[in-house]
Amino acid sequence: MKIMFSAGEASGDMHGANLARALRQADPKIELIGMGGTLMQRTGVRIVYDIQNLGVIGIGEILRKIPFFFRLRNFLLQTMEKEKPDALVCIDYPGFNMRLIKKAKEAGIPVIYYILPTIWAWHKSRGKVIAAYTDLAIALFPFEAELYKKIGTNVIYTGHPLLDAVRPDMGREEALSFFGLERQKKTVLLMPGSRVQEVMGLLPCMLAAAKLIVKQVPEVQFILPKASTIDRAVLDRMIRAADVPVTIGENHVYDMMNLSTAAIAASGTATLETALMELPTLLIYRVSALTYALSKVLVHIDNIGLPNIIMGRRIMPELWQNAVTAEHIAQIVIPMLTDVKRHRELSDAMTAVRRTMGESGSIDRTATAILHFVKEKHAE
Repeated sequence: MKIMFSAGEASGDMHGANLARALRQADPKIELIGMGGTLMQRTGVRIVYDIQNLGVIGIGEILRKIPFFFRLRNFLLQTMEKEKPDALVCIDYPGFNMRLIKKAKEAGIPVIYYILPTIWAWHKSRGKVIAAYTDLAIALFPFEAELYKKIGTNVIYTGHPLLDAVRPDMGREEALSFFGLERQKKTVLLMPGSRVQEVMGLLPCMLAAAKLIVKQVPEVQFILPKASTIDRAVLDRMIRAADVPVTIGENHVYDMMNLSTAAIAASGTATLETALMELPTLLIYRVSALTYALSKVLVHIDNIGLPNIIMGRRIMPELWQNAVTAEHIAQIVIPMLTDVKRHRELSDAMTAVRRTMGESGSIDRTATAILHFVKEKHAE
């Protein structure tokens, strides 16, 4: 059996790696290939295109790279024609993958979509594309599965994979030593994203806020996890320019969360991960003016953070667009470090997110469902 993946960013690489590991455990003879990153490669996926070259965010930025994405799609289609996979598993990255599945369907390759487009938040029209071109859709939330089912999608609910993945590998003392951090200081985790444009747009503001935080809370230190899609030299240059000490960590991101007191995170999967680690977090979201103007027309929700959407209310503070300033960030984060009651309140709210999300075991259930689906296709 041969399965091809299409994952387009760091979070997709992580989910793809976890899924690949579970598939290999269930079927050691399976062959895995596709577009992904270093995490997927380490689990035995033969990478045909490295996603480190895909650092794009926002509508304006994507428009400028349309010719490149057409070439990439054609390359992956040629790869499918050559490799003849038994199924294509698309992981998130809807702007690209939703076009890829149309071509894969035309080529007669069964399509599985994992980490579905968030039609409950925006771009409801994407649901019709998924229903028409996906043979099997795998939902992360029960309400998501119901929405897709209503529009005629063959969808199953297997639970959220982060419930299996989000846990530290080391004890707190071991992690402090590993990263070279001081035990007596409070730690702020900086998570500016996994795309180059995202990091370039958000990290300078985070670093400026860090300087303000240090003035109010001198016994504080900062750590920043390097995404596999970001060049270490990019981060080093920006940190030097800001003239604020920041430790850059590689891998073991959940250990960084476990030893941190608070986090500042770009909107995305990272905010759900910090919630599952019960870490008080400030979500920040800033994109180009064009992207933001269009999103105001398309978005159907009051909160963009997954923890807030899951709970149906804003339990994690959010700053959007022009509100994302060093001063505003510092105003929200400083009480997380200095006010015990506020810290506990936020931590307890994050605990409720894990309870709401249900049982672990999602990865194994998803792998089993995919293998069963592919075998049934063979039997037809």
